Amino acid sequence: MTTEDLNKEFLEAVERINAYTDPFPADLLLKLYAYYKIATNNYGQPSSRKPLINAFKTNALFQLGDISEEEAKQRYIDLVNNYFLYRK
Repeated sequence: MTTEDLNKEFLEAVERINAYTDPFPADLLLKLYAYYKIATNNYGQPSSRKPLINAFKTNALFQLGDISEEEAKQRYIDLVNNYFLYRK
């Protein structure tokens, strides 16, 4: 897969998540958050007003270790595709 194809699929997966109106499981949201932050090279501090949520988000990032932006994009895509595959 080319970088252009990966970027296109990633943006489509992000749009799919953003357009979905039902609630997501918390563990899925944390994984998506962490993959998205790495995929977009956005390492800013979590911005929740609740310290516990910020701690969970930070932990989700640490759990991923040192993965590349490309790998994070692919994992995000796979996670979204698998989630919707089993929702049918």
